[in-house]
Amino acid sequence: MRPGKAINRILLISVMTAVLFSTAYADDLALHGFLQGNYSFDTANANPDKGRLKWSEERGQIRLDGVAEPFHLLIKTDVFYDHIEEKGDGELREGYFDLTRETWDLRVGRQTMTWGLGDLVFINDIFPKDYEAFFSGRPMEYLKKGVNGVKLGLYPGTVSLELVVIPFFEPNRLPDPNRFRMFDPMPGLTNRVKKEPSTSLKNTELALRAYRDLAGFEASLYFYRGFSRTPSMLPDNPSSPSKLTIFYPELSVYGLSLQRSALDGVLSLEAGHYDSREDRSGTDPFIPNSQTKFLIGYQRQMLEDFTAGLQYLGDYMHNYSEYKLNLPAGFPKDPELRQVASVRLTYLLLHQNLKLTWFSFYGITDRDYLLNPEIKYNFTDHVWGAAGANIFGGKKDATQFGSLDKNDNIYVQARYEF
Repeated sequence: MRPGKAINRILLISVMTAVLFSTAYADDLALHGFLQGNYSFDTANANPDKGRLKWSEERGQIRLDGVAEPFHLLIKTDVFYDHIEEKGDGELREGYFDLTRETWDLRVGRQTMTWGLGDLVFINDIFPKDYEAFFSGRPMEYLKKGVNGVKLGLYPGTVSLELVVIPFFEPNRLPDPNRFRMFDPMPGLTNRVKKEPSTSLKNTELALRAYRDLAGFEASLYFYRGFSRTPSMLPDNPSSPSKLTIFYPELSVYGLSLQRSALDGVLSLEAGHYDSREDRSGTDPFIPNSQTKFLIGYQRQMLEDFTAGLQYLGDYMHNYSEYKLNLPAGFPKDPELRQVASVRLTYLLLHQNLKLTWFSFYGITDRDYLLNPEIKYNFTDHVWGAAGANIFGGKKDATQFGSLDKNDNIYVQARYEF
């Protein structure tokens, strides 16, 4: 069992024990939750497992908030039945204790965090994501994964600080190869070993954010030292491999962001330098080179209840000549500067009960795309339903969205909240 899963089980037992003991203080507790159905269907191709479902489950969530100043308890626990795997299970989405004082606060336990300014673009948000959830049409909240750790907030007055300590590594969740057809540079190699960073003081991840208002901007500085959450592949012999090791290279990130009102809308600027600590020279083709990523975003309310948002993302690879020189024959070559644009359109109708959304990525460099239209309707204050589609395409099967070209799907969601 992975250390992260073991810790999740320990936390789940701990928070359920806390719930039992908290019943004596029911006046300080708030209980909420939902029941949900979520189904996604492949529109053109069968999955590698020969099925046509990307996702098919019923799910229930219980959320408990308890306050006894200066302490706060939050528990968010899901139980679900997966029809594709034909089994039920449960997961602790969040489970933490807060201690709040006048100039500082402390959060301990499983928690989700969001840093940075991008809309589905993550530069300084280095916390784990669930991309299978996103590509299979689950509610957007499931894109974020929790981490087991400690967050300390300091508010001395001149600048605010957040320090996050994560002792247990949590990788991104990528699409299941049984449900998604994906590009694989070594498809015939089945002897694969996954190697995650061990739990130790040396491998403990650290993240720091400092933020304040600066000359009319909401300004933030970021630092992260840990590991890439997206795996790399290392063959034992590049010319004739017999074994493939899937691992997570060491990574540091240094970043900043600025946001303010401008041109009757909101202007966002963000940048981050990705320091590939295991391959700063760029000579190892199986470890990503150091990169500098930057984002320009603009959002504006064009009409009443109609909002438009635009983004431009650049991703520059350092030591590109070394990368090209050492890339093995037959492997797809990444560009030196990858450029991506996105558009989000949101229109609210029928007293804001009907929400029409269009979101799209277009790879300017890679010539690939993702289209995500969605319609959501609030039937009552407690019941809503949504339907949408994920449409992928591209000229090459090795690019981010081109590799998903055979995975177009439509999805439906229905939820009762209480």
